[in-house]
Amino acid sequence: MDTIDRPIHSTHEVTNQPPPLVGYDVAGHDAALLEGLRREGAGWDEEGLRALGTLAGSEEAIAWGFEANRFGPELHSFDRYGNRVDEVTFHPSWHRLLEVAVGHGLHGAPWREPRAGAHVARAARFAVWSQAESGHGCPISMTYAAVPVLRRRPDLAALFEPVLTSTTYEPGLRPLREKSGALCGMAMTEKQGGSDVRANTTRAEPFDGDTYALTGHKWFCSAPMCDAFLVLAQAPDGLTCFFLPRVLSDGTRNAFRIQRLKDKLGNRSNASSEIELDGALALRIGDEGRGVATIIEMVTHTRLDCIAGSASLMRQAFVQAAHHARHRRAFGALLVDQPLMTNVLADLALESEAATALLLRLAGAIDRGETAFARIGIALGKYWVCKRAQAQVGEALECLGGNGYVEESIMPRLYRESPVNSIWEGSGNVNALDLLRALARQPAALDAYQAEVALASGGDPRLDRAAAALRESLVRGGTDLEGQARRIVERMALVLQASLLVRNAPAPVADAFCAARLGGDGGFAFGTLPPAADTRAIVNRAWPGTR
Repeated sequence: MDTIDRPIHSTHEVTNQPPPLVGYDVAGHDAALLEGLRREGAGWDEEGLRALGTLAGSEEAIAWGFEANRFGPELHSFDRYGNRVDEVTFHPSWHRLLEVAVGHGLHGAPWREPRAGAHVARAARFAVWSQAESGHGCPISMTYAAVPVLRRRPDLAALFEPVLTSTTYEPGLRPLREKSGALCGMAMTEKQGGSDVRANTTRAEPFDGDTYALTGHKWFCSAPMCDAFLVLAQAPDGLTCFFLPRVLSDGTRNAFRIQRLKDKLGNRSNASSEIELDGALALRIGDEGRGVATIIEMVTHTRLDCIAGSASLMRQAFVQAAHHARHRRAFGALLVDQPLMTNVLADLALESEAATALLLRLAGAIDRGETAFARIGIALGKYWVCKRAQAQVGEALECLGGNGYVEESIMPRLYRESPVNSIWEGSGNVNALDLLRALARQPAALDAYQAEVALASGGDPRLDRAAAALRESLVRGGTDLEGQARRIVERMALVLQASLLVRNAPAPVADAFCAARLGGDGGFAFGTLPPAADTRAIVNRAWPGTR
């Protein structure tokens, strides 16, 4: 049969799609982050932060993030001969992400090189680099938080702190003393207790001096290929903290059995596991029966990183939405020029900036030894910022429409990741109740909070009214404080964020935040800022990207 000549119609000429968002400085495009860095005493790190931001926005690093999530960790319980090995293997991109994180000191720079603003600089770097991929931040955060706990045993800190804060990334299991760089994880929760760690049943039997043999099951052990772990177990005199290496000093593997990897909603690049300890040898840190008191400083730092991780997700979600809107046309105009979309983007930007400002202020409190303020501020920040991230990321995804719902975009990954920081280190109720305990037991913490809020007194009448009403409700109390814990923490967080923005952010940002979050002039959904809000100015500040 003869062929029939037909004209060729092209159906694949792509128009009205944004270009890939690659090749940009993640830090340099974030005015709120850079301003906060300088304000909180870490302006000296701006050049280093921007270098890391340029790498985070590079095509190469973005590809590492996608690959580390597409090719997740794999558990190998036995070698080919049947020997138990309990090893988890990762895609090379996972190792590249960790190599950069360790090389830039995200796991230990403030401990290795203490100086004014060191924790602020480290928090900013963590928030920037996590925008390339957030799952690998788990072992980085745990190592950062483990160092102050380890310092409770100066002899152990002298041995292991140098390797835990080294900028050399060295995967693979060997004795800690033989490594040039190591990471530390933690294994606290069990099936029957979860956040109620006092319900743990793992037994710790005295073995030799301050060495104990641990036997039990841990329901969640994140990053099981770390070189060592902080573990809680029941010693003869009660719940106690231990330092447990994966490989003993003589080179033998400790009795640390990985039972399975968790099949999680998100955080898929990171291996989270169940483990069995079968007489595993561990060194006691702190006195017997003082396990919770020993690890409390660790919780402070990991909760700060929950805030940093959520702020990072919020910023990246907003950036993706704003980039899309600056290039996508619909109904005769660019999305960014359509009033309703501008309102949505501005609202997302407000939430992101408020989270960033709070994060850096809290990191500054750690730098300056503001223990009372950090105690209450980190608890409320952990609750509120991590809660808001889930709604903010979901709204940002919707800005991309169907494009945001497919795995080829980063948005589904951000969306799946958004709940994890609200769950890790105590879910919402745990943090809200923890803040109530702080209010009851540490009056200095509430005084520090109120003094911080008062710094913005007179700056906005809506903030003044909200702060006064909050003071009155806290003084008045009530019979059902526990049932109202979330309400109290939410209000405290909003008032604190508003105070920071009124003092430090441009007028359009502070005014819109106070109107929508404190003044009752905003709705429940994003994109409900009042008519007086300068939404275009807010969006242009948050994402000055070219069209």
